[in-house]
Amino acid sequence: MRKVSIAELFSTKRTQSFRFIREEEVARMMTPISKSSSKPINLSDMLMTLASNIICRAAFGKYYTGEGSEKGDFNRLFRETQATFVAFFVADFIPWLGWIDKIDGQCARLEKNFYELDDFYEKVIEEHLDPKRDKLEQEDFVYVLIHVRKDLNLTRDNIKAILMNILVAGTDTGSATLTSAMTELVKNPKVLKKAQDEVRRVIGRKKKVEESDILQLQYLKLVVKETFRLHPPVALLLPRETIRHCKIDGYDILPKTLVFINAQAIGRDPDCWKHPNEFMPKRFIGSEIDYKGQHFEFIPFGAGRRICPGMLFGTTSVEFALANLLYLFNWELPSGTNIEDLDMSEAPGIATHKKYGLLLVATNYDGSN
Repeated sequence: MRKVSIAELFSTKRTQSFRFIREEEVARMMTPISKSSSKPINLSDMLMTLASNIICRAAFGKYYTGEGSEKGDFNRLFRETQATFVAFFVADFIPWLGWIDKIDGQCARLEKNFYELDDFYEKVIEEHLDPKRDKLEQEDFVYVLIHVRKDLNLTRDNIKAILMNILVAGTDTGSATLTSAMTELVKNPKVLKKAQDEVRRVIGRKKKVEESDILQLQYLKLVVKETFRLHPPVALLLPRETIRHCKIDGYDILPKTLVFINAQAIGRDPDCWKHPNEFMPKRFIGSEIDYKGQHFEFIPFGAGRRICPGMLFGTTSVEFALANLLYLFNWELPSGTNIEDLDMSEAPGIATHKKYGLLLVATNYDGSN
């Protein structure tokens, strides 16, 4: 399953093939921001919609977010799925008291959500198998999985499982990272100005940032790195299970032990980082430390064989969206709001979302100034 994801879905070539989707969706988000007339906007909501649209188009070939009965059902289902992920189940902590989950309705809620998700994925697969369906500009993930299913002995349940991972992981993590980056930039005006100066110097008189420009935006990449360090998309990496006995600092770790890796705590460890709680992109200037799994003091995507296969897809989307936000608009807090008033507390969930939406005021940038 992992090889399928790396070779067929998240390869460099496949990620580049979805460039037009990223460019269209980012441009689509910029329009309402430009028309906001210097009024406060909830940037968190816009970034969630952006991430959802990119993932839905890349994975399913069409929108499932927004208004309308079908989209409304999807939005409700996705919110319920997110809520179920972090719901409290007694059986997770005291297995022999699992019967309590049945009595209080948690098991029934989980079953209902599962069957609704299964029905949604079933309809998506059937739509792609329909010979009368219009041909897409670029094959989406479902088409790819259908084409390779016989060679790789993939079942429908296998395909549904991969789609589930893509939908949840791709939507939540991208929007959370962008929100964290914009929050930290507004909190640190000098860093914001330096990042905007770089983008505007490189882009010049063009109307927008193109994805090919990202390679030249070295300071912006440092901003994204620092965001990953201070606010990893997933604070606790997905749990793992030990396969053999080992010793760590004198402690015996037995086989089949459930292990949680606190990526956020590692990224803020004072033994590894100077001023760990400060947002300082310049700390990565001249540093070889990267988030690609080779440096264990910085593992927002994990490391080793289980590193996130969608890392390239995710970081490409984040860097491109952030570059356009910084190039096209000047950003400030709403009138009467001070930097000290920004609440950085996080909501419960697998991804580290801000508890409260990020309200900012955007004014269009005039390149002649």
